[in-house]
Amino acid sequence: MSIFLLYQYIVAGILFFLMLNFIINNLLFKDTSVCVLPESFLKKKPLVSVLIPARNEDSNIRRCINSLLRQDYPNLEILVLDDNSTDGTAEIVDELSKKDKRIKLYHGKPLPEGWLGKSFACYQLSEYARGDYLVFVDADTLHFPNSISSSIACLLKYRVDALSVFAKQITVSIHERMAVPFGSFMILGFLPLFLIRKSKSALFCTAIGQFMLFKKEIYKAIGGHRSVKSKILEDVIISKKVKSAGYRFMIFDGRNNLYCRMYHNFREVIRGYSKVLFPAFDFSISMMSAAIVFVIAVYLMPFIMLLLSILFSWPHVFINIIIVQIIFIMITRIILAFRFKMKVIDVFLHPLSIIYIVSIAVNSIFQFKFATGVNWKGRVCNIPEYEDGEDLKTAKDHFG
Repeated sequence: MSIFLLYQYIVAGILFFLMLNFIINNLLFKDTSVCVLPESFLKKKPLVSVLIPARNEDSNIRRCINSLLRQDYPNLEILVLDDNSTDGTAEIVDELSKKDKRIKLYHGKPLPEGWLGKSFACYQLSEYARGDYLVFVDADTLHFPNSISSSIACLLKYRVDALSVFAKQITVSIHERMAVPFGSFMILGFLPLFLIRKSKSALFCTAIGQFMLFKKEIYKAIGGHRSVKSKILEDVIISKKVKSAGYRFMIFDGRNNLYCRMYHNFREVIRGYSKVLFPAFDFSISMMSAAIVFVIAVYLMPFIMLLLSILFSWPHVFINIIIVQIIFIMITRIILAFRFKMKVIDVFLHPLSIIYIVSIAVNSIFQFKFATGVNWKGRVCNIPEYEDGEDLKTAKDHFG
């Protein structure tokens, strides 16, 4: 057997394993909307604090708050922190707060040294919150009436101490459609979901800051957002801290409970993903480069090689194994498209999606390592500076 053919079999084996893990994860990725609060909880009706950090969100905040006001759970407080916005965010919240006493507006303090904006905003909100349960939501989310009650019901049913709900991502432009679904594609393909709740290791954990729910005592016990004050990926890191402290954490599918449109154009897609990709690999060029090579080899090269095999009349054994590789990829993409109601044509644009992600990953390295960092909502995210020349590779505790 030639080395090249062996390589093709190895790639096929990897893709089969990833496809199998993806299918299993789809069964384990529970839909929050099917969970209902028990009567015992409804009788007590503990206060739930919904906390919204908002910076320049005048195009989203009204819709978000109005959707939260329509929740079927009766005992809520909705706290919004205007994080030094330069638009009309505060005015909109102030207007709404005069119509409903559940809404409270707080003005963010100046950002202290050593903090990143969102973590500081969430920390301030947690200090104002009076609820037994803390729900952190992004201002660009839109909630169904049962989004809060269903998430708490999941927390109780699955006996976890904190959770993160993944919203249905609204994608309109071609740029959004090629990049945004890749997050779900990778999480469901690479992360064994059964280990998130069962394993005590923080390695098997992830989250998304669009919707995070904590028992208040657990949030305080792990140090809250103060413990992740300088982290760009504060949502992922704080979920790992829950696990590291011996508590239970899980992620859930909220596609029937809440929506979110993260980005609206090419520039936002580039900036948004550039902000998180390089930090996800501890700002390590070698780790990031290895990931890029892997993604290209496994998820892009089969399509290129199929074209080459046809053009240059390669032996049928090569063509057949490459077709098998592509079938495994397409099965995964089809399941993803049907579950999250994506456009069918996007399944066939998979190679373009990989090119998008690889290009953004390269840009992420460049922006952090060789430029001034990534500008997001008027603030620059950059590689943290360490005292005494501390090496990034030995600073794992800074990134969870």
